[in-house]
Amino acid sequence: MKKLFLLAVLAVVGMSFTMQTNTDGIVQAFKSGNAEQVAAYFDEYVDLKLLDKDEVKNMGRNQASIALKSFFSENGVKGFEKASERSIGNTMYMTGKMSSNGKDFNATIMMKQSGGKLQIITIRIN
Repeated sequence: MKKLFLLAVLAVVGMSFTMQTNTDGIVQAFKSGNAEQVAAYFDEYVDLKLLDKDEVKNMGRNQASIALKSFFSENGVKGFEKASERSIGNTMYMTGKMSSNGKDFNATIMMKQSGGKLQIITIRIN
């Protein structure tokens, strides 16, 4: 019985670490160049700073999705390469380069752990 309990505790602890550090889905969404896939990871409200535009704080999920989709189509975003990621408490930061038609953009994505999955709370593209 003790072994079964210990195994269950270890499984829960191991799964919590996996959820906290698993950014693969978000990276794949950015790599696809599909803003709708990225928006699936948005929190209810998102801070969004896009190239040559003012930062908008607490933008609703749908509005942020439309703005990101517009940016992706205007700039021909086709891929993403993750450069680094780090976590501080329940918050994770990821940086990388978005590629498009002959141009690269630096991206910083801030995420938080919520409901057992990572949700994007801030995107900065410059």
